[in-house]
Amino acid sequence: MAPREKKESEKRKNIVCVKLTDIELSILDQHADGVRLSRSEYIRGLILNKKMTAKYQIVINSDDIRELLMQYGKIGSNLNQIAKYFNTGGERSMAMEEEIHHCLADLFSLKKEILKLAGDLNGNRKAY
Repeated sequence: MAPREKKESEKRKNIVCVKLTDIELSILDQHADGVRLSRSEYIRGLILNKKMTAKYQIVINSDDIRELLMQYGKIGSNLNQIAKYFNTGGERSMAMEEEIHHCLADLFSLKKEILKLAGDLNGNRKAY
């Protein structure tokens, strides 16, 4: 899809040059990156008093989180097998009830570990 043709009044043909120190340029870049705008768009927004809010994307690359997600997948698979057993007319037994209780205990344990990790990642060890 081709960009739409701008009206003559929308075209930006005036250039303004500003001299900045390395530190000032770095600050400008940080602020513009924080709101995911180009330098020009950010400066125009400041001049026109547009509200600009920072957009954050949190990315966690942790082996602990990856391990917990794998464990959740295994527990989920176990619970699906149990549900299938009961939905296809399987009889209730002590062994099946013990397996259900074991899966639920694992889920609660994993939840506690995740909350601990979330507290560590956020710098708040009392989050859990």
